[in-house]
This record gives sequence, C-alpha cells and structure tokens, in this order.
Amino acid sequence: MSAKKARSANSYQSISISTMRRFVLGKQGLWPGRRWSGKTGAAQAIREMGGVQVDPVVVIARNHDVELHSRVADYHPDHLNELLYVDRQFFDYGGLLYIYPMDELPHWKIHMGRTQWEHGRDYIDQNPGLLDTVRAELRTRGPLAQRDMEGTARLDSYRARKDVGLALYYMWRLGELMTAGRRNFDRLYDFAENVAPPEHLIAGEEAAAEAYFLRKALTMSALPRLTEWRGWFAYFVRRTVTRAEMLGLIAALVEAGEVTPLNIVGKKDLYYVATRDMPLIDALEAGVIPTAWTPIAATTETEVTLLTPLDPVSARGRAADLFDFEYTWEIYTPVEKRKWGYYVMPILYGDDLVGRIDMKLDRKTKTMIVKGFWLEEAETGTDKAFAAALARGLAHFAHFHGVTRLDASAIQPAKLRAASLFKGSGVTLV
Repeated sequence: MSAKKARSANSYQSISISTMRRFVLGKQGLWPGRRWSGKTGAAQAIREMGGVQVDPVVVIARNHDVELHSRVADYHPDHLNELLYVDRQFFDYGGLLYIYPMDELPHWKIHMGRTQWEHGRDYIDQNPGLLDTVRAELRTRGPLAQRDMEGTARLDSYRARKDVGLALYYMWRLGELMTAGRRNFDRLYDFAENVAPPEHLIAGEEAAAEAYFLRKALTMSALPRLTEWRGWFAYFVRRTVTRAEMLGLIAALVEAGEVTPLNIVGKKDLYYVATRDMPLIDALEAGVIPTAWTPIAATTETEVTLLTPLDPVSARGRAADLFDFEYTWEIYTPVEKRKWGYYVMPILYGDDLVGRIDMKLDRKTKTMIVKGFWLEEAETGTDKAFAAALARGLAHFAHFHGVTRLDASAIQPAKLRAASLFKGSGVTLV
C-alpha cells in the first residue's frame, strides 16, 4: 500500500460542516436558490442530481414533481412528461423507482441482466406460457397498462393483482419492456425497441458499467461517507460489494486524483468528493458562493423551500448528518405512534432546516391546508425576515398546485400567518 493510501484521516483537508451542508445543497440545486428554469432546467436538474425518485403517494403532488419544483423555476409537470415520453431523454426504472438519463441505458442493461427479481419469479417460472401471451398482446395492441389486459388468475402481490400485470412488471424489470407513457399514472408498457433510441439499446461492457456506476453512486450521494457510497454502488451493480472491495475501489480513484477525501470538522468519518468539485469546496470554505450557482429568482433566505419526504438532502438519515435535524417520513408509522404527521415536509431556510410542516391539498375546494407546523427554535417564529420568506414559500407552493386559498390556521405564532404578508401574492388566507 502506498504512503498516500496509508495516511491517517487527520492528514486530509478539513472543511466545516457549513461548507459540507452548502456543498450538498448546492450540488442538488437547492441553495442558494433555484438556478434552473423550465423544461431545459428540469433536464439539467435530473442530470445534476443523478436521478429523481418517483413515488405513487399523492398527498400534495407526486414526489418527483415537488422535487423538481423546489429546484426549477417555472417548473410544470408537463415538462417532465415531455422529457420522458416525447423527447425520450429520460426513462424510469427500478424497484427503487427513479428517473434516469436515457443515455445511461446501456449501463442499466448490465443491471437488468443481473436482476434476480424475487417477488413473483416463482409464479412466472411455473407459468411458462404467460410471457408469450403478454408479448402477443403487446405486439397486437400495445402500449398497454396492466388494466388493459384480462389475465386468467388473480394474485396477492405487491406489484400486481393479476398474472398479466405481474408478467408486465417482470419483463419491465429485466429490460424487455420500458415505460412508453402514463395514463392517470398507470404505466403503459411497450417493448424497449419501441421506446428507447436504438443507439441506447445495446448493452455496454460489464467493466465499463461498473466503472460508470461507481462514479454515479458518488453523484447520487454528493459528498458521501463510505457506507453511503457503497450502498448506492451495490444497488446499481446488483451484487454484493464488501467493505474491503469498496475501500480498494475508492483508494484507486484517490490515487488517480479523481476523488478527494475530506475531513468534516466534528465528524469521525472520512467523506469523499469528486476532485473536479474541489474548486466549489474551496470557494464555499472561503465564504464565496460559486458563480455557477447564482439564483435566477429568490434565494432561500427570501423564500423558504419545502422539501418532499424523499428529498435526497434530508431522507434516509441525511437530515441528521447534514443538519442535526430529526426526520423520518411517518407514512408507514401507525397513527398513534407518529410524532409529527403523515406528510411532514422539512422547511429549508437559508442553508438550514428550521422546521417541519404537515401539508394537505383539498382538491374539491382548491385549498392548501397546513395541518401542523413545528419550528426547531422558538425565536425563528419572531423573525420578520423568516416570516416574509415563509409567506413567499407557501404562496409559491400553493401556486404550483393551482390553488389560491391557504388554510394556515395551524401556523403559530399568529403573526407568521398575518394576511399582510400575503398581499400581492394572489393567495387568500382562510
């Protein structure tokens, strides 16, 4: 082992937790404010983030749309639909469902080829004619949703309620099918060759795919520790990745100058960053906002941002690591055990998470309802600048969902919901 590999953690550059936090927020397009715009901006955001997660739960809007709204000025869900189903620049895939750039598909073909899908595989194997039946239907009538096909057996499966639905999902996971479009969010399946551009349908080499996914896992994590980087990499390559193997892969990237280890003041573990991003780290450590991150509209100091429960900067333990902020999405927590609420969203103000808000959309009355509101520090509620930023953030959020009525009665103290703060916003407090 070289002397460079053997160096102690203390020999690496140290940065502050503030720099770490701002770097992750900035790489994710959340700080110091929205810097992308419209359909083109939505495409840029997905590429910078590495992917955007899709979730079927709709309380306010779907996760991917709220994530893009929080990063892209003038974002509309039609932008993403066009990018996916008209322009074919992106595709959705995975048990952990994400939207990825279409030009990654050759690498994903390696992932698909290694997929050993457990949930329903036995049923598929025991019914060998089922896949041929589905193929024939797709050739004749495709693209098709699960509900478009009759099926011959009812199933008790998380993925499907009938045999043809399970077959469609199975063929999608293995890459034979892709998502051709959506109908009321139901996936329309079609053969991959009818969806993806032909140049992306040829599987890449396994070694090249693994090298690509190693770097993609770093992008998805944005300044990860070993465990986070290893977790994403193992998911992408669909095989066991031991700690020793991961350490060897990282050491090779460090030796090549492609990755830089960092100490974070106050934290025990090493963190890793792509060396090409070190100028951003150095600027932030010097108190300078990178020019490329200049917002095109409001900053997070003048307008709060509401983060989805699955936002990568706060979900899966990131909130605690980055912000010392307790956060768990309690959707699967029994009602009597919930501490906050069903759809609680962290509130980003400046470069910090300062509170939580539980939101609901009443579509019949076109009213956004604040069901609960909690600040980390009581004094934040008396800050006039925060009050103004909260009002602007709520108004922007309401407009995105097509409503102009806001029930903010749960917000305390009362002056945080004063009507004067919403003058000119087009939002009426009820």
